[in-house]
Amino acid sequence: MASKADDFTPLSGAALVIAGAVLALSNFMIVLDTTIANVSVAHIAGSLGISSSQGTWIITSYAVAEAICVPLTGWLAGRFGTVRTFTFGMIGFGIFSVLCGLSSSLGMLVAFRIGQGLCGGPLMPLSQTLLMRIFPKHLRGQAMGLWAMTTVIAPILGPILGGTISDSWSWHWIFFINIPVAALCAYGATRFLRHAETRTEKMRVDTIGLALLILWIGALQIILDIGREHDWFGDSKIVILAIIALIGFALFLAWELTEGQPIVNLRVFRHRGFSAAVLSLSLAFGTMFSAVVLIPQWLQTDLGYTATDAGYVTAFMGVAAVIMSPIVGKLTNKVDPRILVTFGILWLGLTSLLRAHWTSGADFWTLAFPQLMQGIGMPFFFIPLTTIALSAVDPDETASAAGVMSFLRTMAGAIGTSIATTMWANSAVTARSDMVGAMNSEATREALQGAGFSLDQVRGVIEQTVQQESLTVAINHMFLLSAAAFVFAAAAVWFAPRPKRAVDPGAAH
Repeated sequence: MASKADDFTPLSGAALVIAGAVLALSNFMIVLDTTIANVSVAHIAGSLGISSSQGTWIITSYAVAEAICVPLTGWLAGRFGTVRTFTFGMIGFGIFSVLCGLSSSLGMLVAFRIGQGLCGGPLMPLSQTLLMRIFPKHLRGQAMGLWAMTTVIAPILGPILGGTISDSWSWHWIFFINIPVAALCAYGATRFLRHAETRTEKMRVDTIGLALLILWIGALQIILDIGREHDWFGDSKIVILAIIALIGFALFLAWELTEGQPIVNLRVFRHRGFSAAVLSLSLAFGTMFSAVVLIPQWLQTDLGYTATDAGYVTAFMGVAAVIMSPIVGKLTNKVDPRILVTFGILWLGLTSLLRAHWTSGADFWTLAFPQLMQGIGMPFFFIPLTTIALSAVDPDETASAAGVMSFLRTMAGAIGTSIATTMWANSAVTARSDMVGAMNSEATREALQGAGFSLDQVRGVIEQTVQQESLTVAINHMFLLSAAAFVFAAAAVWFAPRPKRAVDPGAAH
């Protein structure tokens, strides 16, 4: 097996085309699952009898599980082989997709989404690794272009597909559609990639570091998910979880910084450029992803949009991103990437300010236009930041640094979503209280009763109006806070020095 791995030559002809398609499709499916459920939260919440804020657990649980498993990718591939790990991960993803679709309670769905995340976490970096392995050196740039295209297009189609499926069939099918894709990719990997298997060796895993990572991240995420329902630190459960998270995090830092083969290589943070880039990335991505989750919920709960229409509104974000990505790729080699990142993040802040003026009577294009504009700034944000971060570390640390970046980006999205969901709900309560205290409903009551409404109907109309407007005021407030967060993220990148070396196109994931 070792000799076969060492003597492997890149594929060619039909085998290369089919193998490349299998890897691109697998990456597409994994990325798609990060957004396909966003517009289906209202359907799932209604079906399971839970609140919308609880419904977001199906998004954050998947993201956290995926983030935890990403650092294990290198160990899994080295211990069991890249192709074998990819194949079993794909099979596991398909099995947990079936279980997610069959779930009848929130607990079941969250548990199986965690399983999905654990199996899917390694698939994205492994698909990238295998593409670089099977393509000849002179075609690797095109291979990475194919991989990047699936990464960009999947979030566009995710909301549209999720909304259409939820409205036309049921939310269960957003998970069932993974089954044929997972089966096809697993078969394709077994059939066309088996000769690309890498050599294996007995490797030790940092079990203590992994256990501590799961402990403090799990405790933190539970706090963020259930904190609002449990009155935060007024509940002893939250206090205990907070203590566990703090102690677990402190022990994790101490262990990883002294461990010879850490599960997460925290030593890469000694490079100022990497630390600044990751800080900027975490702030910007966490802020952006939280809006991607909140907007469909607001459209459906407040404006009465169907999941399909909410999906079309949010999907506009990816259209301009596809167009701008190759342009930004060329500019990165000619312009200081810090300037490009600053432009991109401030552009995202500008689109947040456009959203801060939304009203409950906004038409489709008023809502879709900021989404379309946001897509222009996204490549300016992602691509140059990767260059800044990975060029700052030593060449032999590139893989570790890429893993840390992926881990923190995913965690930032999950944590940002939990915080934003809670803040939106709390802000809506405050706005509602202010409206009720200031309103004079006597004239409205007389006008409606004059039009034939009963007193109970009048009260219902006023209640609905206040609720609708309070949610709108609250989400406008969130967009203003988002704009401020983007400004801080843009400023953070200037703590990094200008990159001095090029980064291999297959380094990031």
